[in-house]
Amino acid sequence: MKIDKIKEILQLGENHSIEFRSGCRDTAIIGQVVSGFLNATSGGYVVCGIDDTGKITGIDDAVATVKTLEQTLEKDLTPKTLVSIQVQKVQGKELIVIEVPAGNDQPYAFQDIIYLRDGQETRRADVGTIRDIILRRQIEPERWERRFSSADPDKDLDKTEIHSAITAIQKTERLQFRDSDNAIAVLEDLSVVKYGKLTNAGDVLFSANPAMRYPQIRVRAVRFTTDRADDKYRDMKSFEGPLVPLLEDVFRFIQRNTPTSADFTADDLKRRDEPVYPSPAIREGLVNAFAHRDYSDFSGGITISIYPNRVEIENTGRFPEGVTPDKLAIGHISVLRNPDIAHVLYLREFMEKIGRGSVLIQKSCTDRGLPLPRWSQNERGVTLTFFAPEVTQGVPGKYPGSTQGVPREYPGSTQGVTPEVMRLLKSFDGDMSRRDLQIILDLKDEDHFRSTYLKPAILQNLISLTVPDKPNSSKQKYRLTEKGQSLRDQK
Repeated sequence: MKIDKIKEILQLGENHSIEFRSGCRDTAIIGQVVSGFLNATSGGYVVCGIDDTGKITGIDDAVATVKTLEQTLEKDLTPKTLVSIQVQKVQGKELIVIEVPAGNDQPYAFQDIIYLRDGQETRRADVGTIRDIILRRQIEPERWERRFSSADPDKDLDKTEIHSAITAIQKTERLQFRDSDNAIAVLEDLSVVKYGKLTNAGDVLFSANPAMRYPQIRVRAVRFTTDRADDKYRDMKSFEGPLVPLLEDVFRFIQRNTPTSADFTADDLKRRDEPVYPSPAIREGLVNAFAHRDYSDFSGGITISIYPNRVEIENTGRFPEGVTPDKLAIGHISVLRNPDIAHVLYLREFMEKIGRGSVLIQKSCTDRGLPLPRWSQNERGVTLTFFAPEVTQGVPGKYPGSTQGVPREYPGSTQGVTPEVMRLLKSFDGDMSRRDLQIILDLKDEDHFRSTYLKPAILQNLISLTVPDKPNSSKQKYRLTEKGQSLRDQK
């Protein structure tokens, strides 16, 4: 199988550093490569079970190997950071995908040795390079999450939440605690207590009421009665508390304030209710907001706005350097603003695909027949918007408690369809190649065309491939689907 096809199946995005390895048993070698990627400027991927020619060899007992890798990296990689390891199947064989974000605390060492990437190779760092890395780090301001909190570990910690974290992490076996009965030792293992003092990250994660010190961690959630943010609302609440229970409370608020659809299958007369907005996508969007927001902005926070036709999750901060809405659409190496907070969320299985969560969100929406979600940025922060399906007015009761009606097929709605995709649909005249479409649209950048025009249209089922079994075929062309044709004709 071609390497490009493998990258597409594994959703590794484009233009990322990737190392393919046929095996994964030598954890020392893997640790060295991970250290090298963390010390690079953009992170990278390690894919085990594929040789450098693209031959899929697979990994025997992949799940057990992942556990060994997770425990090795937790023990021997310093400073601690989030490195995501997952098992994925390709052609019936199990592969291990290790996603390494761009490191925020360089230099990183594996077994007390610092490694660097030199092209496609990993090498030990020399003294001059290490000195340069340390000098550059000294002039950078300390991250908000690493600063010491004024919270009193003896009085302010939420022992129930710490116990919940211990139970969840022990279940995943991603980290072995030195002493799980000692709360302070546990938080030291999680890098949120240093010298007996709680960091801001530890305060946000494990204090009973961190909002007393940092009011910006509160979440405001509102359900509006119309499509505009006015003073008419059906439900409004402000949430506060430790991060994970806070996240769960906000998730439940969204679930109870958005409609569900009732479906009946042909061979089952039982009614099945499902949320209009897929739960995995909403949860992933919330986790990203909590993990990536700018906690240092005391005037900021997270705001949830629920309208009849959309849900908006807004968080303080801007896109990390190098991240754009286009890159979110195809997956990217994550640049973690709060790696300590993200690390604890990963250990508790809230963050799995670090830089591919945006791809998961889009796939969940398209699988449900919803328009693609949209990421946007303004002076207040970053907003993720989920769009509801179009409804037929006057048709009662598929959504309990709703008078708006039932979802109908998406053709005929332009909600969530970008102007670029509409331009693409208008350019079609029968089956057309990528090159022909680019010429008509006067677009010279192939990567831009694929990420902004072609992939969104395919994800929304507006165009289809003439050779679907071979996406990278030289004979590949594209055609409008019935949905795409209907949408173009209406416009």
